[in-house]
Amino acid sequence: MNTPLKIEDILACIQEGRKPRDHGPYKIQVGDPDLNFTGVVIDDPMPTGRQIIETAGNRKAEEHLVFQVLRNGELEELNLEETTDLRAAKVERFLIFHSAASYRFDIDGKRLEWGHKVISGRVLKRLAGVDPAKFGVWLEVRGEEDRPIADNELVRLDDEGLEHFFTGICETTEGGAQ
Repeated sequence: MNTPLKIEDILACIQEGRKPRDHGPYKIQVGDPDLNFTGVVIDDPMPTGRQIIETAGNRKAEEHLVFQVLRNGELEELNLEETTDLRAAKVERFLIFHSAASYRFDIDGKRLEWGHKVISGRVLKRLAGVDPAKFGVWLEVRGEEDRPIADNELVRLDDEGLEHFFTGICETTEGGAQ
């Protein structure tokens, strides 16, 4: 009688500093444009972008983009027929967008790609790796005052040119003179 294989959690492997086993099934994290991640199970140790999209329950993979969330926080698009090696323990999270186009922007000097033409201030902070409660995010505007972006505000990335954002600690008056 065959006993089912235990699912190898790629995130747990990385956190424990160990290499995943050579055969699946594997648990990976798949997120949406709001960076809400859920675990999905995939058998292939070297899945294609198409397999990841379909495993996450999306039909018509051609209408979607998938990005690998690299260990340094950068995003890298994974084409439909391109593979990624889950056994390398370098990527455990993926973002899926219902989109055919990607958009580039810069935040705190780091260039990223995004699979949707809008992005929220809160997502920008999370991508920058800052505490959303303590930091603000601004859109750099040439020749004008930089524009603060609220957490729930959506900023378009499909205008001409590269959008530049930066983060900084929000000013408080706590403990100040009255």
